[in-house]
Amino acid sequence: MAKTSETKTTFQEVRDELGLSRLEAANLISEVDNGKYGYLDENKLVKIEHGTVKVQPDDVVALSKAYNRPELRNYYCCHQCSIGKLDAPEVDDANNVHKTLVEMSVSLESINAKKMRLMEILADGKVDDTEILDLNKILEELEKISMAVEAIQIWCEKMKVIRNEEK
Repeated sequence: MAKTSETKTTFQEVRDELGLSRLEAANLISEVDNGKYGYLDENKLVKIEHGTVKVQPDDVVALSKAYNRPELRNYYCCHQCSIGKLDAPEVDDANNVHKTLVEMSVSLESINAKKMRLMEILADGKVDDTEILDLNKILEELEKISMAVEAIQIWCEKMKVIRNEEK
């Protein structure tokens, strides 16, 4: 997300919420994983926050760890990564996770009911014309489960961070 005079990137918004200057943020980042992300200094932060350089996955990992904000990785995957835009579920609040749990339970029940059909399809190692529709329905349910698991993992990690901040 490029910065305009009226908007801030998500990365700058989080830093501002934490009340950190770029220098303070760079110092925090330099402490993450024994200095692994020391290259991410004030100058690079400016470029990331202003959208003048494409933020890299390692940059996002460093920022999420330094700021204790796992949701930054999810944001990046959902909004800036070509693969993540297709595959990553966006996790934003506690209400969403409850809905996700219900949807996952429904999908798990659906897959459980279809597991014999899946075994029939897989038995000969080929998918013929009579099996493809069933296989597509099963794949849809598996994708829903996969997305739900990822969403719940991100939400749980976020809750751990919030819990640690409260201590």
